Amino acid sequence: MKAVIQRVGRASVRTRGRTIAAIRLGLVILLAVVEGDSESQAHSLATKIAHLRIFSDAKGKFNHSLLEVGGQALVVSQFTLVADYRRGRRPSFFKAADPEVAAPLINNFTQSMREEGVDVHTGSFGQSMEVELVNDGPVTLFLDSAEIERLPPKAN
Repeated sequence: MKAVIQRVGRASVRTRGRTIAAIRLGLVILLAVVEGDSESQAHSLATKIAHLRIFSDAKGKFNHSLLEVGGQALVVSQFTLVADYRRGRRPSFFKAADPEVAAPLINNFTQSMREEGVDVHTGSFGQSMEVELVNDGPVTLFLDSAEIERLPPKAN
């Protein structure tokens, strides 16, 4: 799974001219499922994001997680994150998982975030959406679940 996370002051997503989700302080998570991804990767990525310290403390240091600041998450599926644009001028999306595989894994990711204690809102899978956000910082990060799973255990 690949995710672009953006720290936001507020965000919303619309489809067919109607707002379907909105959050205040938190994270917008643009999420793509790659062919071969697993429930384990969805859970690992969700846990990592929920506890990632990217919110500032009183001194301006990144010392607080989404959970610690009581933030919300807006999860929006975005298969275009797996675009292969090395050849030609039109990107290819052959690495993206089929919708029948991707939708359940996005739901698994969302459920894992909720189990961590995050208030999660979602876009509409497979629909054309308008995402509006106020990027805070700006802070924008790219995470890849394959890289997270390859990390050695943290020494205490």
